Formats: sequence, C-alpha cells, structure tokens
Amino acid sequence: MSKEKIYIDENELNHQYGYRFMQRFFGIIASGIAVVILSPLLLAIAICIKIDDPSGPVFYTQDRVGKDGKIFRMIKFRSMVSNADELLEKLKDKNDVNGAMFKMKNDPRITRVGRFIRKYSLDELPQLLNVIKGDMSIVGPRPPLPSEVAQYTDYDKQRLMVTPGATGMWQVGGRNDVDFDTMVELDLTYIKSRSIWLDFKIILETVKIMIKPNGAY
Repeated sequence: MSKEKIYIDENELNHQYGYRFMQRFFGIIASGIAVVILSPLLLAIAICIKIDDPSGPVFYTQDRVGKDGKIFRMIKFRSMVSNADELLEKLKDKNDVNGAMFKMKNDPRITRVGRFIRKYSLDELPQLLNVIKGDMSIVGPRPPLPSEVAQYTDYDKQRLMVTPGATGMWQVGGRNDVDFDTMVELDLTYIKSRSIWLDFKIILETVKIMIKPNGAY
C-alpha cells in the first residue's frame, strides 16, 4: 500500500513569522558560539587533513541548491581526494542509494582522515559559517546538488520551500541507510510540523549520533 503524499502549504510557511525569526536568531547566536568553542577541534581537523593529503585544500566548497532554488556555495572539510568530482563519472553506476542522489558505501575517493570525520559528521562543522551567512539554518532539509534537483519531480521540489539545514530528520533518521524517497518524506514531514521544539529535539539527536554514529559514510 503506497504512503499518503505530503503537500506543503506555501502560504502557511510564509506566515510563520515568529518561528522564522527565532530560527534565524538562534542559528546566528548558536553557530557563532560553536565556532569559537570548537576552534581548537576545527584547527586539529584541518591539520590532520593537510598531513594526510598535503596536495589538496583543507576545505571543500560546492554549489548547492537552497531555498526557492537559490544556488549557494556550501563549505565542508575536505574528506575526499582533490580530483573527486572528476572521478565521480566513473563511479555513478555504483550508487548505493536509489533516487536523485549519489552515495557509495566504500567510495574509493575518501581519504583516511575523511573516513573518520565523515563517520562522526565532523566534516559538516564548517557549515556553521553557511548558517551565520544565512544560506543555511541549523535544522532543515539536506541541501541538494543542482544535478540532483534536475531529476526532481514537482513533489520532490517541495524540499526547496524552506532554508536547508546543517542537520535534519534525514540525518537523525537513518541518513544513508534510507533511500531518496524516504529522505523526501522525512523532510516534508519536518517542514509540515517544524517548530522550535522539534528543531531542539533534532539538534539533541544530532549530538547523540555524532558520539554514536548511525548510517553516515
């Protein structure tokens, strides 16, 4: 039996003034504090990346699709070899996830340090800067690649009605252990019922899976 489709009322989203203000305010304050507190860890990760693969940069930036289809540059710690994007074409037939995204469990492009920081989601920490800038929020749907959005149906594009997040229901709900359609359903469920309390619970769950990882790879 097929699942009941979830449809988002854009007008209702636009009238969530209190929630959107609090989400933005909390995102700036929390991200700023986190960057300061975590600066020794961020520096240590940067040094490890450079020692492991001296030829490449510490950070990796990539075009992602944000709210209403706006393109922005998302920043992460580099966890792959420098020419990872060039090698992707040769690996597309080995995708371990169905749907409009690419994930490979034993991706040969991932470095030794990269495998560790991915497992504990440490590669995502620089996205706090995207949150401060306003391209992302702390909680929201995962920001997709433009090539992924090109494969979206109108139903899938509902994910783009809100600001994408550094973490969300997909990350705490199984991450790479769930397929694309399930990810969409998790994101739309979140958008439909998002609140400060729900965001807080997702943040707590994110901290838990950083300590005890789920399906990240």
